[in-house]
Amino acid sequence: MTYVPADDRYERMQYRRSGRSGLQLPAVSLGLWNNFGHDHPYDTSRAIVRRAFDLGITHFDLANNYGPPYGSAEENFGRMFEGDLRPFRDELAISTKAGYDMWPGPYGEWGSRKYLLASLDQSLRRMGLPYVDIFYSHRFDPDTPLEETLGALDTAVRQGKALYVGISSYSAERTGEAARILRGLGTPLLIQQPSYSLLNRWIEDGLLEVLGAEGVGCIVFSPLAQGVLTDRYLHGIPEGSRASRPGSLSGDMLSDENLEKVRALNQIAARRGQSLAQMAIAWTLRDPRVTSALIGASSVTQLEANLAAVENLELGDDELAEIDRYATEGGINIWASSSTS
Repeated sequence: MTYVPADDRYERMQYRRSGRSGLQLPAVSLGLWNNFGHDHPYDTSRAIVRRAFDLGITHFDLANNYGPPYGSAEENFGRMFEGDLRPFRDELAISTKAGYDMWPGPYGEWGSRKYLLASLDQSLRRMGLPYVDIFYSHRFDPDTPLEETLGALDTAVRQGKALYVGISSYSAERTGEAARILRGLGTPLLIQQPSYSLLNRWIEDGLLEVLGAEGVGCIVFSPLAQGVLTDRYLHGIPEGSRASRPGSLSGDMLSDENLEKVRALNQIAARRGQSLAQMAIAWTLRDPRVTSALIGASSVTQLEANLAAVENLELGDDELAEIDRYATEGGINIWASSSTS
């Protein structure tokens, strides 16, 4: 059956301008980091993407090595695009990235011109697209001149393979440098994508100030701290949960200290009539310099529940002060090595 998106999709979402650019993104965007590779049922992933668009999500965020296996999230999204979304291409903002390991050998990761441009070509083939809306340098490369990395992003735009460029997990200092270099090349930096959550507040120490001054947008990822800021771990680590399996969410992130914070934050959310996840998303969006919060989803039900955050984004001064008592660093930023280089 031909997919027909909901007629009222743009009435269900708020949209925010990315920095001083002309591009608006939904307050909540969908990331395909987990749950969209070949290790998950395709029909489930497809249903999530369809429902996301029905609810006003126009921005879908990928990277070359999302899966597993590497590349499979882009392949699956390409199938969804061809089968469901192609008629609506001009209503979508699709992004991808390169920077982490993707293929063997010296040209398969980091920030060289050779790697970035080859990776983008591969990503476009996997998704069946002539261009992406945003192409990111996925992490800072300390061994490649920043001018080379950013020059590759500029080339992607000039080749017509990307409309805008972004960076991810760069420090405040490197972000300022990147903005100045790209401005000089004539391809302004559109957006920075850092990790940010109630338990991971590093962007408040200078990065947001740089983004505001440079007119660069900010799309935060892992606003739920990879699931820590949900009701799933309030009473420990359930069998079969993400934390119970090897991966990016290790059990030590669920320390007694962190769980005490999570339980206290959950009580605040309950008084607001929200789930902890909904409040955690709303909190990341309280600063006008944050353009969008990037969430994942393992089911349509989870997607709908978390997207309800946009129905109550207002946080009073008293609420923010109480949240600040518990929203302290939790040692969960696994991307810190890039943003401190």
